[in-house]
Amino acid sequence: MNEFDLIREYFTWPIKDPSVALGVGDDAALFSLEQGYQLVTTTDTLVEGVHFSASTPAKDIAHKSLAVNLSDIAAMGAKAKYFTLAISLPKLDQSWLKEFSDSLRQLSGYYKVSLIGGDTTRGSLTITINMFGIVEFSKALTRSGARPGDGVYVSGTIGDAGFCFWKLGNGLVPSNQELKRLNCPTPKIELGLELKNLASACIDISDGLEQDLTHILKASSVGAIIEVEKIPISEALYVHIKDTNNWSIPLCGGDDYELCFTAPEDNEEALKMVSESCNVNITKIGVVSESLGLQIEGFDGPRKSYQHF
Repeated sequence: MNEFDLIREYFTWPIKDPSVALGVGDDAALFSLEQGYQLVTTTDTLVEGVHFSASTPAKDIAHKSLAVNLSDIAAMGAKAKYFTLAISLPKLDQSWLKEFSDSLRQLSGYYKVSLIGGDTTRGSLTITINMFGIVEFSKALTRSGARPGDGVYVSGTIGDAGFCFWKLGNGLVPSNQELKRLNCPTPKIELGLELKNLASACIDISDGLEQDLTHILKASSVGAIIEVEKIPISEALYVHIKDTNNWSIPLCGGDDYELCFTAPEDNEEALKMVSESCNVNITKIGVVSESLGLQIEGFDGPRKSYQHF
């Protein structure tokens, strides 16, 4: 099987989106933007030994590769539309490729995003996805809109993926739910679309709550005060923190792919309705302040969020 056979067999399937004029198989793809919309694009790379282990199932690698990009689109309040895939493979393993392809196709179908191109090459296992979305002109959520008095909110529970990673690193066995949170995150696409008219700033939690919230504060030239006791965490993580008084996992663990956002106080009731309609818990953990920097009440222990270098 050569490169072109591989692409035809595993990464070419029918495109249902009428805005795609030309997809996989040419030098580049063609698609049409709806009038009054802006293009949103993001890229993430996952590398074996850095973002996943050699024992991670192919289906989980495919899921996470696509999900983390969808999460970035969600954080912008945009609608995901298309993606390209660049994959580097150490060898041609058709069983692995089928499992990877089936998972990628299933998740892309669920979120109605079209694979429109990419590249394959030989090398260490690396997956790069470039995702495209659309959002109404000037409606995109950014990191720079937070204002003093806004509430600071997070979706879902925080720290599950980080707790799973901590267990793996300490010779403990994570629960199936914790493994799922680490390997198969759920991008909050629907929530992002609903927050578009309610939130003042937004980011997805990929490198840790503390670090990612700080990105919002720096971009907005504001500060914030959050309370660790208000951070929503799982029962298992709560027991761990109760025994250790170590809040560093939910603060710095990363890989949650929940949304962290700020919103004016007047929008609290509307957020409760969004929480119910999207079936996603939304928790207020603090407030935006005029004083620069992030103040964390309830924990003064060591904190170290993820760094790529």
